[in-house]
Amino acid sequence: MTDLSRRSLVGLGMALPLLGHINWANAAPFAATTNTGPTRINYNESPWGPSQAAREAMREGISLCGRYPYDAQYRLIDLFAGEHGLASDQVQVFCGSKLALQHAVMAFTGPRSLVVPEPSYEAPAEAATGQGTQVHSVALDARHAHDIDAMLAADRAAGLIYLCNPNNPTGTVTPREDIERLLARKPAGSVVLVDEAYIHFSDAQSCIDLVKEHPELLVLQTFSKLYGMAGARLGLAIGQAPLLQRLEAFDGQNVAAAPTLLAGLASLQDRQLVRQRKADNARLRDQTIAWLAKRGWRCTASQTNCFMIDMRGPGQAVVERLAEEGVLVGRIWPSWPNWVRVSVGDEQDMQRFRAAFAKVTG
Repeated sequence: MTDLSRRSLVGLGMALPLLGHINWANAAPFAATTNTGPTRINYNESPWGPSQAAREAMREGISLCGRYPYDAQYRLIDLFAGEHGLASDQVQVFCGSKLALQHAVMAFTGPRSLVVPEPSYEAPAEAATGQGTQVHSVALDARHAHDIDAMLAADRAAGLIYLCNPNNPTGTVTPREDIERLLARKPAGSVVLVDEAYIHFSDAQSCIDLVKEHPELLVLQTFSKLYGMAGARLGLAIGQAPLLQRLEAFDGQNVAAAPTLLAGLASLQDRQLVRQRKADNARLRDQTIAWLAKRGWRCTASQTNCFMIDMRGPGQAVVERLAEEGVLVGRIWPSWPNWVRVSVGDEQDMQRFRAAFAKVTG
C-alpha cells in the first residue's frame, strides 16, 4: 500500500495536533541503575531516558492504542521532513532503525555483496550472513575513520556499502568530504547507507541533505540514543521515494506504536533537548577520558556516548573483572581484542566506573 493510499485511510481518523511548547526544565533523569544494582554502561543507552514531555506524550498515547496510529506517524514524518527541507515521501518510520537496516540488507544486496567497516555495528553483517550474502569487512584507517578507498576497492559489484558515522563502537567520525567522495566514486547501482544513530552527540554534519541529489543514498537516524527511547523503538529512514519503496516491500504496513510516535513528536519539538544532552554527555565522556589519559590509558577520539580503551592486552578479562565489581561495560570486537567499549552514563555511573577501573587495573 502506498504512502498516499495509507494517508487517505486516516483522513477521518485521529485528530492529533502537534504537541505544543512544553517546559523541559523539570525533566527527571532516567534511573538506569541503583545504588545496589549494577552500573549498566554496556549498551550505549541514555542514562536520562525519555524526556519528561516525551513521557507525558506516551501516557497520552495509551488512550489511542485501540486504533492504528497512522495519523500520528504522518505528523511525525511531516515534522521531520519539514525541518530538513525534504518531501514527506523521503522519510519513513520504522520500529527502530535496526529494522530499516536489516530491510536494506535484504533489499539492496541480493546476489551482490555487502561492504562494512571493521570494527563497527554488527547488525548489517549478521543480516547479510543470515541470507548467504558475501560480506567484505574493511579495517578502519589510522584515524579510526572509515577507509573509503579500501571500501571502494573491496568489491566493485557491491550492492550495499554501510557506514556508521559516528562509528559504533569507536565513537569516531568520518569527515563529510570522505563520504561525498564515496558517493561520487561508488559502483553504479550500489546503495550507500549512512547510519547516523549517534549523530546528535557529535559535531559531524549529517548526510540527510545529500539525499536530494543522490538517489542511491539511504540515511538512518534513531530516537534510541540521545533521545533516550531505546525501549520504545523508533527510527527513521531518509532517502528518495523509490529507494524507500524498496524497503517497504518487506513490511508495507510498518507502523510504530501510538505512545512511541507521540514521544517522538514531543522530542523533536523541544529546541533545547539535543543541545543540553549533547553538552552533558560530552562533559562526562571527556572527564572520564582525561582521567584515563592521566593514568596512561589510550582511548579513541570519540564524539558519541561511548569510547574505547586500549587495554594493551586481552580486553575480555577486564570486562569480566569490572562485572565482578558491579560495573557492566561493552563487549569485545574480535578484530580489536585488546580494546574495551565503555558507554557514557550519568555522573554516578562514571564515578563507579572510575573506581572499579582503578581497582581492577591497579
